[in-house]
Amino acid sequence: MLAGDFSEDYEVMVPFQALGMLGMRIDVVCPGKRAGDLIKTAIHDFEGDQSYSEKPGHRFKLTGSFATIDPDAYQGLYLTGGRAPEYLRLNPAVLRIVRHFMDRSLPVAAICHGVQILTAADLVRGRKLTAYPAVRPEVEMAGGLFVDADPEESVTDGNLATAPAWPGHPALLRDFVRLLDHGIRR
Repeated sequence: MLAGDFSEDYEVMVPFQALGMLGMRIDVVCPGKRAGDLIKTAIHDFEGDQSYSEKPGHRFKLTGSFATIDPDAYQGLYLTGGRAPEYLRLNPAVLRIVRHFMDRSLPVAAICHGVQILTAADLVRGRKLTAYPAVRPEVEMAGGLFVDADPEESVTDGNLATAPAWPGHPALLRDFVRLLDHGIRR
């Protein structure tokens, strides 16, 4: 799982705990940080304003070290949302990791703004996906086919599962686990 400072709190905590409950080992990593380091999360809420509100979230203890991860050791990749993807997508090592999973058709889940990492890596061209609605222009400029999904929905295209925001966790996690179970890996 790729995360960073100001990843959306639920979009780190919920998949980490839910996938762990299923017995999966999840290494949550962040460029420039090691296992045991903390990231600050942000809570994004929908309170009837023109955009979501942002509040301080929890501190999340990373479970893996970014500098030493070997993508070949993993069966899937989960991209968190929030503000972190804005700067994570600028990191060439992050883009190489994401390309590793997509080029091998391994399961990838991206929620909310996490899709920005996929657009920066030029991996959405011709793919159907969803994201937070404000990311739609970026998806379309990158050649993706944006699906206007409800917040509780998930969209799957091949090895890629996406959801607009944290209300979509049940659908996104169900789709991601299905991809992992059905072995879209080579």
